[in-house]
Amino acid sequence: MDDRDLIERYYSAMRRGADAEEEIMALFADDAVYIEPFTDATPAVGVKEIRDRLRRGWEQPLPELQLDVLSIEVSGSSATTKWVCRSPALPGPVEGVDRYRIESGKITRLEVRIQS
Repeated sequence: MDDRDLIERYYSAMRRGADAEEEIMALFADDAVYIEPFTDATPAVGVKEIRDRLRRGWEQPLPELQLDVLSIEVSGSSATTKWVCRSPALPGPVEGVDRYRIESGKITRLEVRIQS
């Protein structure tokens, strides 16, 4: 699996949410860092903290979530994706950028940012 495939698997699993928990967690390195603006601005470090963070987000999932990846750019061990998220619970489409660090076929750092 190359880095682009890894990222595509991540988004595929995220679309399924809690039902794909084990699949998502298998994509992260044991000591990975996950930074996201949805539940807590503090970085989650390690798979236990990442799992806990994702579970908090899944407690109140967005209804009829649609997550579309607009672009994936891979350069060495780094990657950047642009995406748009839609749900009736949101005031409109939300666009974001994810920045990845990938080593040995695992995500070692993922930073999620909302575009304003």
